[in-house]
Amino acid sequence: MYLRKGPGPRVVTLPDGSQMSRADLPPQGTNRWVARRKEAVVRGVQAGLITREDAIKIYDLSDEELDSWEHAMASHGKNGLKTTLLQQYRKT
Repeated sequence: MYLRKGPGPRVVTLPDGSQMSRADLPPQGTNRWVARRKEAVVRGVQAGLITREDAIKIYDLSDEELDSWEHAMASHGKNGLKTTLLQQYRKT
């Protein structure tokens, strides 16, 4: 897959030792946000693969929405990003 060269790194090493590239991020214009795609965006921002501002702009997210994803992932891991479990996790 061809990746356009842009600002920032093309590949980063995550804290667990795995590597993540820009190809692992969801495509621009994604409308259906499943837990796996949310996790990719959050991990990409945290690792410095993509800036927070770029993520908000590219994926048409609000600042609050990205904050909630980061908080859910920090509190409950990737399962916290699942919509079906959101109500259960909000009670705790």
